[in-house]
Amino acid sequence: MEGSVRVGSAAGVPVRANWSLLVAFWLIAWGLATRGLPSAHPGYMTSAYWAAGITTALVFYLALLAHELSHAITARRQGIVVDGITLWLFGGVTRMEGDARTPGDGFRVAVMGPAASLTLAAAFFSLAFVLDTAGAPALLYGTAAWLARMNLILAAFNLLPAAPLDGGRILQSFLWWRRGDHLSAAVTAARAGRGMGYALIGLGLLRFSTDTGLGGLWLVFLGWFLLMAARSEQLAAEARLHLEGVRVADVMTTDVVVAPGWMTVEAFLEDYGFRHPFSSFPVRRFDGSLGGLVTLNRLKKVPADQRRAVRVLDVATGLQEVPTTYGDAPLLDIVGEMWRSPDGRALVFDQGRLVGIVSPRDVASALQTSRPPHAE
Repeated sequence: MEGSVRVGSAAGVPVRANWSLLVAFWLIAWGLATRGLPSAHPGYMTSAYWAAGITTALVFYLALLAHELSHAITARRQGIVVDGITLWLFGGVTRMEGDARTPGDGFRVAVMGPAASLTLAAAFFSLAFVLDTAGAPALLYGTAAWLARMNLILAAFNLLPAAPLDGGRILQSFLWWRRGDHLSAAVTAARAGRGMGYALIGLGLLRFSTDTGLGGLWLVFLGWFLLMAARSEQLAAEARLHLEGVRVADVMTTDVVVAPGWMTVEAFLEDYGFRHPFSSFPVRRFDGSLGGLVTLNRLKKVPADQRRAVRVLDVATGLQEVPTTYGDAPLLDIVGEMWRSPDGRALVFDQGRLVGIVSPRDVASALQTSRPPHAE
């Protein structure tokens, strides 16, 4: 997610915060300090309300982090690689590489987030009850009660049967179990997410037309986010349906041109870039070994006045950063690595010999010519 910075780690999982988190944090703290707490518990100093509002907002995001950590820890126990957690305006996102191996694994990963939020809701309700019974200041048990309600709402919202919400993941696991096809289940869950997004937008517009508060606008934003995320998931799942069963050898470009990496950028563009119908070239070192991969876009970014002095190898992506595969490998196994790589390409080897290259254009061509999605 763009605009995010790493703020630490929890249970060995990297945690990042998006800039939009500051907006949400301020809105929560401001709303509690100026409206929510003074209205429910009058009689305190302004500074006390602000202290309570800021502290409550901080504790709420710690609870949100606990929600996401529950997903991450459970996923790692199922053998799924977890890239990290990002907190932002609409909550949190746990980034994972790959899918669950079974419907049961998928269900366990999905359900642990709402389970954590429900547990926290019960804990905060109990704390509020104890504070109230003990005669503690109303501002204390009031903030505990707010945190209990918000964790309950967080759990309930995430249980809606619409991907990418946790309820959508649970729906996907159930459909996977019933159909025996996790990609078809993913498409259906994503379509449910799009439907839920439209419903939230419509509800928000209706509320906005009858209420001057921010509740309607917030629902519209939530619906829009859910709609965009579900659409992205649906497109990805349908693309995977198209590519299921396609091998790397079925799509790779075989007439690869390996160019000398010791040439200057200017000479390379003249001798190779403008004479071959390719946008990327593996490059070799002077001893004949492969040194990396270079694209025309990367070369053209070199300032014109430096192209006579800069060597191609100085610009190329190192071989250790370029995904590699073999001809009989499923194309789906390499696509994710390609998208995360600097140049979006993968090199294909056969017993140590370079035999092909896979580019985004090759994948797009496979999507156009392969069988259509069979999701219902």
